[in-house]
Amino acid sequence: MKPLPTVFVSHGAPTYALEPGVAGPGLAALGQALPRPAAVLVVSAHWITRQARVATTARPQTIHDFGGFDPALYDIQYPADGHPGLAARAIECLRAAGWDASEDAARGLDHGAWVPLMHMYPAADVPVFQVSMPFSLDSDSAIAFGQALAPLANEGVLIVGSGSLTHNLREFRGGGQPDSPYVAEFAGWISDAVAHGDLDRLRQTLDIAPHARRAHPTNDHFLPLLVAAGAASRLTPATLLDGGVQYGMLSMDSFVFGQDLAASATAPARMKALSGEAA
Repeated sequence: MKPLPTVFVSHGAPTYALEPGVAGPGLAALGQALPRPAAVLVVSAHWITRQARVATTARPQTIHDFGGFDPALYDIQYPADGHPGLAARAIECLRAAGWDASEDAARGLDHGAWVPLMHMYPAADVPVFQVSMPFSLDSDSAIAFGQALAPLANEGVLIVGSGSLTHNLREFRGGGQPDSPYVAEFAGWISDAVAHGDLDRLRQTLDIAPHARRAHPTNDHFLPLLVAAGAASRLTPATLLDGGVQYGMLSMDSFVFGQDLAASATAPARMKALSGEAA
């Protein structure tokens, strides 16, 4: 079986569930363009544990892991099934690569999983399970973590890292405010690294990219990108989903590693091919 590509999604604020903006239609187009997976594995910035844990829940609950938002958000349910069998395979893959991994038979789907997936697969008809990020992950080990999960892409599993391309909540702005210029500069730097298939450059992002520590004061929402990149059989060709910017500081860009989906005649204008020469 040809391996599925891997995906990094910027999941935005919880309000993304109600306000899709330009990023939501991009994820909807992505869900239509990708081969239909047997299951989606999500590594979310909102599930961090001491050691890796894998949700083996058959029918995961929708977790509303946020407060102070529109009451309508708390009524949303994403009733996708889990996939205990493939979750067990994820545990096997992690243990085979030397990771301490265990099952969690009660874990539901946090908003880093169900919010983007309700745009990608609105019928909730694709099984979903989550794998936590060990809190000790850094840039090197996040890539290794993705590499440990990579065999699942050959078994029909769509591996998704869910975070945010930029994530400085101290700079949150209301609607109608201009975007901070550094957001586009940082996002462009990442896109260029992806276009050149430069995994080592991505590995060093938080040390060498322009405005890296302004874009990511903490690592948690950036590391899922490295997990997805590490899980990819190859970085390029790649696809950029230009999601714009929310609240002046949240880049909503997402990436597909290993497949050019922009070549399709039905691809939306904000879906762009990234296929520079490998560094």
